[in-house]
Amino acid sequence: MTELLRTEAATKIFGGLVAVDSVDLRLEEGQILGLIGPNGAGKTTLFNLITGFDPATSGEVYFKGERITHLSQPEIVSRGMCRTFQILRIFRNLTVLDNVLIGMHTRSRGSVLDALLHTPSAMAEEKRMREKAMHYLELLGLAEHARDIASSLSYGDQRRVEVARALAAEPD
Repeated sequence: MTELLRTEAATKIFGGLVAVDSVDLRLEEGQILGLIGPNGAGKTTLFNLITGFDPATSGEVYFKGERITHLSQPEIVSRGMCRTFQILRIFRNLTVLDNVLIGMHTRSRGSVLDALLHTPSAMAEEKRMREKAMHYLELLGLAEHARDIASSLSYGDQRRVEVARALAAEPD
């Protein structure tokens, strides 16, 4: 198996509080890893370190063999990593489909200029992205809600919109 994610001595200290203390982990492609612990144990903080949401105090994070500890969140996402959050983060006033399309922007093949000029290549890219977004909505049982405003959905369906958006980013 190929290594997908690794941390070496990942540590996060807030003031005098050690939230994550020298965590070493290794995740192979296709492997599922559970992280359990009581509230306040540092699970979310570790995810924040891995995804660049919060910088590590010390230690290293590697993704697909590349050191990503120093990278910004957008740079990490562009390399194929994404996440969802404990607290719901959707664009409440956009449609369900638009919420999923937003997840695809890092993988779009078109340029801003092409999109503004509605060139044939931009139109083809838009069609491709919409079809792919609909695929994820169908996969998660949300296709019938594609044109609905996201805030009109139940909490559980809104969480599925988040998962569809994360999948649309085509993570590795």
